[in-house]
Order: sequence, then structure tokens, then C-alpha cells
Amino acid sequence: MLLAHPPFQACSQPECCMLEIDNPETRAAPRPTTLARSRLQRARGALWLGLLVAVLAIGGLALARLLAQPYVFHGSLIDPPAAAPDFTLADQTGRPFRLSAQAGSVVLLYFGYTSCPDACPATLAEFKLVRRRLGPQAERVRFVFVTVDPLRDSAAQLGTYLSNFDPSFVGLSGTPAELRPVWRSYGVSAAVRAANPAAVDHSDRVYAIDARGRLRLTYALDIGAETLADDVRALIDEAR
Repeated sequence: MLLAHPPFQACSQPECCMLEIDNPETRAAPRPTTLARSRLQRARGALWLGLLVAVLAIGGLALARLLAQPYVFHGSLIDPPAAAPDFTLADQTGRPFRLSAQAGSVVLLYFGYTSCPDACPATLAEFKLVRRRLGPQAERVRFVFVTVDPLRDSAAQLGTYLSNFDPSFVGLSGTPAELRPVWRSYGVSAAVRAANPAAVDHSDRVYAIDARGRLRLTYALDIGAETLADDVRALIDEAR
């Protein structure tokens, strides 16, 4: 006897009857866990920190090389430095001033006279600006004015004249016999004009003597206060 099969009925929800096939190409990637994300963030942070350290190291090396470069002076350099010719003269207060006793200080030395109409007051005005630019470091600098007109530049006259610029400036005078060896040792010429006895033709260089008493540089009058102050500051720094 043949049994009758029930008629085939289609499923009303075919998606329920479909077999799930494991396909690696269509499989969704698993989401990273909180621990994995934390490790990734730490790795990125370490990478950026390493880059920052490398940049700072390169910048520091460049700065160190720049700072290691020797300072370039602007005046006429005396190389090798020579011991500044020593002398002793009376200052505007009558006290003896010995150049070699100024060791530890930078000395700016100038030769002029109080009746000078142009170069001397211009130089002393520059000295005043240099002292102002140096600030507290100016205490380590002596500004010295040596007369080339000893017959008229008495101690009192020097004191009055220099006080118009800065009372700390040192004015030196003496007899012609005392001054001539000093002028000669620094190559200074001084001659009273025959047509105008009140005028003295003289050399107009500024001499820079370092804290070890060595003649290091000379300057023309057009050097400028800012440039001169930079050089003096470099001489001060050498003595540290």
C-alpha cells in the first residue's frame, strides 16, 4: 500500500530556514577591547614623546654649537694681547692712580683735554652711554681720561669737567715730564697749535685693557656706544 506524502509547503519565513555559512571575507572584524585601545594610546604617546625628545635634543645641540662660537670683537684687535704699559698719575682728587692696580676691572682709556671742542666731549658722551648700557656690570669697568694739556688741566679742572658726564670717571694729570712717557708708550701724539695755543692736536683712540691688565683693543671714535658696550661686556665675561 502506498502512503501518500503530504503536499510540499513553502516556508513563509525563508530566512529562518537558511543555513549560516562561515565566510572569512564577510565576517565582521572584532571590536578592540578597552585594554587594547589603552595599549594603542600608550604606544602613540610614547612615539610622540620620542619625537619631541629628539627635536629638543637636536635644537639643544644647535644652540650649544652657537653658544660655543667665540665672540667676535669689533675694535682693532691686538693679537696676541700685550701687557698694557703701566703708569701712575694723580687723579682729580689728588690720589695716585696706578693702572696695574686696576686688575680685575676692564679699563677704557682715552687721551684728551678739557678745552677740546669736539672729539673729547663726544668720546666721554659715548663712555656715559656705555656705562648706562652695561647696567650693574659697569661697576667692573674703569673709564679713564688722561690729559694731553697738563698746563691747563689741573685736578680741579678735570674734576669739574668729568662731573658733567659721570662722577665715576677718572681724570688723570701730572707734569709734562710725567705725562710724556705715558703718551709715548701708548703712541699718543699731542701738540699745541701755533696759531691757536688753546687748541691741542692729539690722537683720538680709545684703548681697551682687559681684567688681566692686557691691552686688547683700540677703537676709532665712530665705534658707537652699543658696539663698544658689547665688546666691554665680552671682556668682563672672559674674567669670570
